[in-house]
Amino acid sequence: MIVEKLLLHVLIVIAPVLSYTFLLENKKIGKSPYFLGILYGASASLCMYFAYFDSGLYWDLRYVPLVLSIFYGGPISGIITLAAILVTRTALGGDTLYLGYISAFTACIVPFVLYKYFWRYPPRKRIYVSIIAGFWPAFVQLLVLMSSYFIGENELQLDQEIILFITVFGILQILAVVFASILNEAVIERNLMKDEIRRSEKQHTLGELAASIAHEVRNPLTVVKGFLQLMAGEDERHKHYYPLILSELERAENIISDYLNFAKPEFKKIETFPIGVLVMELSILLNPYALKDGISLTHSIESDAEITTDRNQLKQALINILKNAVEATPKEGRVSIKLITDGEQVKIIVRDTGKGMTKEQLSRIGSLFFSTKEQGTGLGTMVSIRIIESMGGKVEYTSKTGKGTKVSVSLPLKNSFEEETV
Repeated sequence: MIVEKLLLHVLIVIAPVLSYTFLLENKKIGKSPYFLGILYGASASLCMYFAYFDSGLYWDLRYVPLVLSIFYGGPISGIITLAAILVTRTALGGDTLYLGYISAFTACIVPFVLYKYFWRYPPRKRIYVSIIAGFWPAFVQLLVLMSSYFIGENELQLDQEIILFITVFGILQILAVVFASILNEAVIERNLMKDEIRRSEKQHTLGELAASIAHEVRNPLTVVKGFLQLMAGEDERHKHYYPLILSELERAENIISDYLNFAKPEFKKIETFPIGVLVMELSILLNPYALKDGISLTHSIESDAEITTDRNQLKQALINILKNAVEATPKEGRVSIKLITDGEQVKIIVRDTGKGMTKEQLSRIGSLFFSTKEQGTGLGTMVSIRIIESMGGKVEYTSKTGKGTKVSVSLPLKNSFEEETV
């Protein structure tokens, strides 16, 4: 009978995940920590109300929703779920009420501590962390269940039935954590895939539009530039206007080239070179640009790895990222470049001590016409990200308002370029 009852609890535990996944996934309330806390709190309360009573003990999975709410909803969600458990335990009453309070507070200690590191791990490891965290409340609850025997009138008798109950309770508690964690991770992965598909479709559309417009505009610009160059030697009256006109035409051509590069980056010269040398060149190249505004630019090379790609295109992308970091940093600020090897990848990490960005601004990085600079178009960042991604790499932005921004550029040590040159 305990198996059937606790299996019902497993369904109650995964009900919140199913609820906000299928009913409220595309609505803002579905991601609210307060709403998630209420859902998981209701789940924990239902587990307590439908607890299985046998051998003088109450068996339920009340702490599984607590662990899940802390990990997948955040501290606020966890506190709401904990409050729901305490209120429900108070309503149920009993002689060992204070033991229920102690167990609830003790059970949430480990999940709250592990939450600081939880989102640093990849999905598979997060499931393992959830299992580890699920062991702790199960252990605490078993201690409380056993303690109630000593406090009560009946003496503790570890017969076969009690041992069976403890075994079933422990196994189903962990299974509930595993099932719910897998469902949560599946939802997270699906949402990430949706965002990536939307972003890819948007970039593809923009790329086609940029290519078509750029080709159409470049042709008349080339003709105008050619005729102006011919006329410059004949008309002496307006000679002083020609340099200005030609420089503006050249600037327009550069913008069109950026659009074409975004639409389809061309890697003309593939070569193998030490990435550390390129990082040092970038630091030397942009150091005067940084010193002009009183900004300290430093580099740290902790890798001697070599990569195979178009050196000039990669240099262009990294220069744009570094210039953005310098321009976002106030006087007497610092910009640092760090090169490390991370498994099968090499990482170039650029940090600045600028004003940072909000979550909304971070989510729009790489979008056309979005820039934190007053006269920026966002095209340079788009092109840089496009170039890195075309090389099989990835660009990640993390930022805190008032503390600065970190840009991590990851590039594979082995890629399709290397295979083509073999």
